[in-house]
This record gives sequence, structure tokens and C-alpha cells, in this order.
Amino acid sequence: MANVVEKFGLRPYRKLDGTPLVGAQNRYTIAADYGTSIYQGDLVVPVTGGNIERHTANNSTAVVGVFNGCFYTDPTTKKPTFSNYYPASTNASDITAFVVDDPDAVFLMDADAAFVRADIFQNYSVTNATGNTDTGISEVQLDVSVSGTNASFIIQAIDISQDANDATGANRNVLVRINKHFYRSGTGV
Repeated sequence: MANVVEKFGLRPYRKLDGTPLVGAQNRYTIAADYGTSIYQGDLVVPVTGGNIERHTANNSTAVVGVFNGCFYTDPTTKKPTFSNYYPASTNASDITAFVVDDPDAVFLMDADAAFVRADIFQNYSVTNATGNTDTGISEVQLDVSVSGTNASFIIQAIDISQDANDATGANRNVLVRINKHFYRSGTGV
């Protein structure tokens, strides 16, 4: 049976020590009028000014975690709005992002090409796909073609998911951890 091509970014799965993640997340802010959409499952980076922004592919900036939705007052309707994604250029002064930022979190992610057991424990980049505005969910995938042992790669594959994965096909679900986490890097912004 072929693997289903289901792009969903990084989905919280468990902690590195095997214990449940139990939905732990923290609040961050997004600057008003930030010009890039951020979808549930996208990696985010801290920036000067105390805000976060979307991580872009092949970028070695340490990430603070995985975006899990946001809250803001809609500038048009003036109504409180909860959303799976942040719509680009939202001019609101109260944009609160929810981020799974535990450095020991493990995430489920879809690979963009064939991924085999020998690919485990390598470091990878992610694709730069935008998300789905209907669902608010990210469409980034583990970029199998951009890998190696260099610590600057953002994620590290630690296992292949035990769900119904075709052992030879593309789009296997892979368990990953954030390899270059801001809270472990020791550097500021």
C-alpha cells in the first residue's frame, strides 16, 4: 500500500524520553503587519523586538518551536479571533502565537521523498511550502534531499512512524526533533 501524501508540517507527538507531551505550549507575539503567513505546524524563529517569525527552508537560524495557532482582534470586524494560522499582514496590536517550544519535544512529519531506515539519525532541512488557508495547516515536509551531519540543519530524524508506512515509498511519516533549538543554542537574537 502506498503512503498517503499528507502534508501537515510538524505535529506534536511525544517527548524525547517517551513520555506524553500533554499539549504543552507557550505564548509569543507576532508583530503587527508581519508580511508572511504562519501555519499550524510551521517552525518559528525568535527575532529582535521580542517577536517570532516563520522559519524559511535552508536557513540555519535556531528555531524556538512549532507554531500551534494564534489569537488576535480582527482589524476589520473588531472581534476576538482564534485561528490555526496567522494571515500575512494582519494589522493587529495583540497577536498572540501559541508555540510548542519544549526542546525535548518529538514531532511527526511527512517526508517529501523516499525515506528508509538508513536515513535515521541524519539532520535535515524542511521544504518551504506555504500552508493551506482553508485548514490553517502547514504543508512543509522533511526535505530528504537536504541532509547530512552538519549541526546547522534544523531537524533530526529519530525514527520512522509505526503507522501504515510503505517501506519503499515516498512520503513516509518520520519522527523528528528540533536539532537547532533556540533554547539549547546559547545565543541570543
